[in-house]
Amino acid sequence: MINKENSSNLNNITLKDIADELQLSISTISRALKSHPRIGKKTQEKVKRTAVRLGYLSVDLLEEQQKKNSALIGVIVPKISYYLYAMAISGIEKIAEANGMHIIVCQSNESYEREKGLVEELSAIGVNGIIASLASETKNFNHFKKAKESGVPIVFFNRECNDVIANKVTINNERAAYEAVNHLISVGCKRIAYIGGPKILQINSDRAKGFSKAITDNKLENIPNYLIYSNFDKESVFSAARKLLYAPVHPDGILAFSDQIAIHVMLVAKERGISIPENLCIIGFNNEPVGELINPSLTSISQPGFRMGEEAAQFLINELKKPSILFEKRILNSFLVVRNSTNKNKI
Repeated sequence: MINKENSSNLNNITLKDIADELQLSISTISRALKSHPRIGKKTQEKVKRTAVRLGYLSVDLLEEQQKKNSALIGVIVPKISYYLYAMAISGIEKIAEANGMHIIVCQSNESYEREKGLVEELSAIGVNGIIASLASETKNFNHFKKAKESGVPIVFFNRECNDVIANKVTINNERAAYEAVNHLISVGCKRIAYIGGPKILQINSDRAKGFSKAITDNKLENIPNYLIYSNFDKESVFSAARKLLYAPVHPDGILAFSDQIAIHVMLVAKERGISIPENLCIIGFNNEPVGELINPSLTSISQPGFRMGEEAAQFLINELKKPSILFEKRILNSFLVVRNSTNKNKI
C-alpha cells in the first residue's frame, strides 16, 4: 500500500504503484486511464480517482493524456527492412490514420524473446490492439494469448499460427508454391528442389506441402534431400544451397522461400559455374524490387503486402468498434511474376 501521508512520494508514483494499490495489472491500469472500451466504467473511474489521489496525475493532465494516447495500434514485424513488411506497414498506417489512430512499429528481429517482450510492453502502455507477423523463432504463443485475455485484440498477417484464435490475413501459401513448381515443370525442369526458411514457421510448412503436392501430381521423382530448410542468415542459406548445387547431379529447378534466399542460391550457382536459366531455373517469394535489377532478373511470387496491411488494420478497427467472438482468416491472391531466371525462351 502507498503511504498517502508521505507527500515526498507523490512525484515518484508509477503505474505499478497504482496497480499494487488496487490489486490490478499494470496493463489494466494503463488502459483504464485511457478509457479503453474493454475496461468497465466502474474500474476506469476507480483507477482514475486513485491516480489523482496518489498524485500520479492531476485531473487536467489526466484528460490531456487520454486525448493524446487513447488511439494507439502496436505493430510487430520480423524486420522492417523486408519489402513485404515495409509495404504492409504503409497499408496499416493508411487505415489507422483514416480512423484517427496512430501506430507504434516494432521489429522482433526474428527473435521469440524480443517478440514476447514487445507484446508485453505494448500491452502495458495500453495500446488498443496489436497487429503482428510472427518471428521465425516463435513456437510458443502464450504471450499473444495473455494479451488477448487481458483485453488486447490481436490480428496476425502473413506469418500466422493456428494456436491463437484471432483474425488473420495471408495468402494461400500452399497453392502459390504449387503453381510455382508447375511453372518450373512447364519450362522443362524435372529435378526440382525447395529451399525453405525455418521449419517451425507455419507458412513454410504450407509452401513445402504445395511443393510436394506438385511433384507428386506431375509424377516427378520425389527426392528426399530436395526438400531442405535453412535459417535466414547468409551462412545457413549458402550451406543449404551448396548441399544441392555441389551434388554430383544437381537440381535443374529451385523454389526458394523468399527472394533473399533465391538471390543467395543464385550466388552459389555462379560460384559453382551453373548457368541460369540454361541449367538451373529459380523462383523466389515476395517480388522485391531488387529482383528486377539483378542479372538474370528473378521470377518471383508477388504478395499484396500493402493490401495485407490494410486488411489487417481494418480487422482491428472493426473489432475495436464491435467486439466479437467470431474470427476470420482472409486469404488474398498472389501471382507469379515471370522473369529471366525461369524464361529459357530469352536465352
